[in-house]
Amino acid sequence: MGMDVEKLLLEKACHVEEILKRNLPAGDGYADEVIEAMNYSLMAGGKRLRPVMMLEAFNLFSGGSVDEAVVEPFATAIEMIHTYSLVHDDLPAMDNDEYRRGRKTTHAVYGAGMATLAGDGLLNLAFETAIKGAATGKELAAYDGECANRYLESLGILGKKAGIRGMVGGQCADIMAENATDIPEDKMKDILHYIDENKTGALIECSLMIGAVLGGAGKREVELIEKAGSNVGIAFQIQDDILDIISTQEELGKPIGSDEKNGKSTYVSLYGMDNAKSKVKELSEEAEGILKDLGFENSFLSGLFEYLIYRKK
Repeated sequence: MGMDVEKLLLEKACHVEEILKRNLPAGDGYADEVIEAMNYSLMAGGKRLRPVMMLEAFNLFSGGSVDEAVVEPFATAIEMIHTYSLVHDDLPAMDNDEYRRGRKTTHAVYGAGMATLAGDGLLNLAFETAIKGAATGKELAAYDGECANRYLESLGILGKKAGIRGMVGGQCADIMAENATDIPEDKMKDILHYIDENKTGALIECSLMIGAVLGGAGKREVELIEKAGSNVGIAFQIQDDILDIISTQEELGKPIGSDEKNGKSTYVSLYGMDNAKSKVKELSEEAEGILKDLGFENSFLSGLFEYLIYRKK
């Protein structure tokens, strides 16, 4: 393809960083501590995959004809939601991790109570930011789905994919499945698919769908990009499970072996390492095929999907 995806991703992540900085909450007297914890969490670095995907989908479907300011509040919101989920995942009551992205997790610095509030604050601020963007954004052409207003459709997608029928539902199933020894293997495989589809896949689907909706895509195109997001999300999570076994703490930026330590079933533990690697490739190639059908086969988004297969951290 002749594209340096890693370099481009870094550049696009830096662009997202600037958007996030413009939307950081300022101090507010007695709430200063939780705001400081929120900002510590949000500006912890990372690839910023979800907002990058949203911006890319937006630009592909809009063809550069719509001002990016339309989508920036939603890109900010998706990263706030993703960050809050990580803050809560790291808590002692959840995964109990003290390092993420090479530095102390929020609860390790501010305590479990303040970290819980920081996650709550980020979730609420995400919707405050997206709603303000929807209320003040430029007028967009009607959408051909159930809701003609593209901003309201996007808010609905954000709420659903982040909630009980998306990420939170996946997290619930994940907790219920921990250390479960009485679940038959076939059922455990179904549960694991649900977890990967929702805990990880939902926010990737959300990012691509909102970018498409705000960029001018039709309902059918949004459904296709949702399927691509589902595939990439599941493949990404399987790759995460693989790295939890074969990587190092220095390379990954967080402790390895946490899945086994927490008694979690993963694609690797249920299907084996070779099948896990094959599944990542199969899902990613199918996602790339969808992008080709949409006419985006030579796009950065296509290169990003492929890059995620071979990521090492």
